[in-house]
Amino acid sequence: MRLDAAIADATDRLRDVSESPRLDAEILLCRTINMPRAYLFAHPEDTLDDLTIDRFEDVLGRREAGVPMAYIMGIKEFWSHELVVSPATLVPRPETEILVNLAICEIPREANWQVLDLGTGSGAIAIAIACERRMCEVTAVDISEAALTVARENARLIAPGNVTCLLGDWTEPVSDRVFDLIVSNPPYVRADDEALTKLQHEPQSALVAGDDGLDAIRVLARDCVNILATGGAFMIEHGADQAADVANLLGEHGWTDVTCHNDLAGLPRVTVARRSGK
Repeated sequence: MRLDAAIADATDRLRDVSESPRLDAEILLCRTINMPRAYLFAHPEDTLDDLTIDRFEDVLGRREAGVPMAYIMGIKEFWSHELVVSPATLVPRPETEILVNLAICEIPREANWQVLDLGTGSGAIAIAIACERRMCEVTAVDISEAALTVARENARLIAPGNVTCLLGDWTEPVSDRVFDLIVSNPPYVRADDEALTKLQHEPQSALVAGDDGLDAIRVLARDCVNILATGGAFMIEHGADQAADVANLLGEHGWTDVTCHNDLAGLPRVTVARRSGK
């Protein structure tokens, strides 16, 4: 089979599962033959042998089944960094970069703040902040040891020196510390959300948070106030339709200056609140 024919066939097969079927087909074929995409354009007439076709069919079949490209490739770009990812972690998404941007704007450039990332997953948020604010000490917490293995590897490769990964349930492993800034992208999907059918390959514990999607945020709203410095900011990502509910939960636990920020699509995505003095 010629390269161009293999790409055309794969593109057709991926139309129902991908928003960019041809790009996916090209990337998967490049992975299979271990060549850059430019090679596909320069040598469309090259042919694949039977062994290579079998290998291509394997990765193509996984993508047809809905497995995210990031899991097949083992990497995903976030904040201009190439992160290792696995089925133990969520695939980092572009909309989460607004949370990173807000955090970086909050932290003075030469500050040596203590920053906490709760539910770190692949470590995407913690590592992005650590790279932009090298003087800060960033602590990344997750309840999944498998996820932390990925986060530790990403920290080693991208931000060695100022990211520490801890195993635990939300604030439990850092309950005796005080932080200048806390960020989190917790689970916030409702248990009956139809979107979960398209997310079946990602860890459900990192997605689903009870019947209303707010179980994790309730815990964070209650507990983070106890480990944040007076005047410090708490930044939390949530669903586009949850801004009002999140603001109410924060208000119930004494948070002040609650504001919501939109993502690049104009959807309410990150709420910021502050701990007032007692």
